Amino acid sequence: MNRTRNFYYALCALIAACSLLFCACAQNNSIPAETAATVDETAVQATVTATEQATEMPTDPPATQAPTEYEFRWERSDPNDPYDAAGFVSVGDVIPDAVMDIRYYSDYNFVGERIDGYEEPLALLSEEAAYALKGAADELREEGYRLVIYDAYRPRRAVDHFASWASDWSDTRMKEDFYPELDKSVLFDYGYIAYYSGHSRGSKVDLSLQEIATGKELDMGGTFDYFDEVSHPDYWGVTAEQYENRMTLRDAMVSHGFYPCSTEWWDFTLSDEPYPGTYFNFPVSSESLVY
Repeated sequence: MNRTRNFYYALCALIAACSLLFCACAQNNSIPAETAATVDETAVQATVTATEQATEMPTDPPATQAPTEYEFRWERSDPNDPYDAAGFVSVGDVIPDAVMDIRYYSDYNFVGERIDGYEEPLALLSEEAAYALKGAADELREEGYRLVIYDAYRPRRAVDHFASWASDWSDTRMKEDFYPELDKSVLFDYGYIAYYSGHSRGSKVDLSLQEIATGKELDMGGTFDYFDEVSHPDYWGVTAEQYENRMTLRDAMVSHGFYPCSTEWWDFTLSDEPYPGTYFNFPVSSESLVY
């Protein structure tokens, strides 16, 4: 009996010794309490510092919002020099989130080919018109819309291209898309094409709206450069929603100094044009700009 009890005591002592040895090993392989506390504090401080630095670093504006500041340059073109683009700017520089769908740079237009003078898919305007347009863009952005630009400044050589195309009555390749109800011979008589365009004065713009949330253009009840009564802003045949979309664009443009065209829902001209008597002829390109 005593032998059994002694064996039991010896076994317990052995287990206790092993436990102490195990704890000692575990402590040797771990960070001391004081050091661990120091590491934790350092890690926390590093995280806080990194967060503060990230907060202080400038970030790009959201894709749905354009910068709201633009510094007016106060440059002027010589109204007697149709090739002086000193007073013109790129709309994309003034309104960075505007969508450039420059139709006359492409072949999807009523002529069916790129138009003379459109060397880049840019929208150029007199600085005064671009600055006024920025006001409309800022207002519309608050309502969830961004601008879609079809055309802005149009060189005199482009208007000549239109006239040359119109004189060739056999060229009707784009008739179904742009003037299905009209004979090409009446386009001048109806005012859809002119020998002089207000666009060449640099303060007229053709545009629509895109919904920021979806990236879809608003349904205006008709497309750009569609030569038909349906393009009249107050055409009675469009739906209530289409009419409201037209008026959303119109109201913003009028409230920022533009007046609308009576036959084209997309067409607006700055009321106080800086070059009312000059029809410019420099090409639509970044090289034309002087800044």
